[in-house]
Amino acid sequence: MTLVAVCALDCRLDMHVQPKYKPDDASTFFQDGRANRPEVPDTVARDHMRSDELLHTGRVNGVAVDQYPFPITRQVLERGRARYDIYCSPCHDYTGSGRGMIVRRGFPEPPSYHLDRLRQAPAGHFFEVITEGYGAMYAYAGRITPEDRWAIVAYIRALQLSQHATLEDVPATERQQLVSEAK
Repeated sequence: MTLVAVCALDCRLDMHVQPKYKPDDASTFFQDGRANRPEVPDTVARDHMRSDELLHTGRVNGVAVDQYPFPITRQVLERGRARYDIYCSPCHDYTGSGRGMIVRRGFPEPPSYHLDRLRQAPAGHFFEVITEGYGAMYAYAGRITPEDRWAIVAYIRALQLSQHATLEDVPATERQQLVSEAK
């Protein structure tokens, strides 16, 4: 029994104590004497290169802006609604009032998107909050892609407009139909 334990321990040591280089160690293996290998010239980072400040931060020159990194189409709004329904509605509810199902169960109520302060906030503010979290809300950067976060922001703007639209916001061709139906 003791022999088996010693053999198992010896095997474990062989796997854990093996030749390796740590960063900035000297090396006799490579001709330049360094363990670190130089970066390959003309290579480009994949997946995590974030050269578009607006797309990844909601800011331009460090200031939150009220613009989008791509055109907002019906398809983008529909994607935003779908993502909003999944990630945001449990707390913010389907209208953005801040009285979602989780809140009804005792979770702290988030602010309504329909407050003047949030209606006047730049789109970059919402993107930042979704990305980094705020108050009791945790960060969604690891769960929602930047493009989907922007789609959610566009949908939040549509929710805000839906609760504060005037008759003048309705296209003239459809305004007549609304006026006729109201009579």
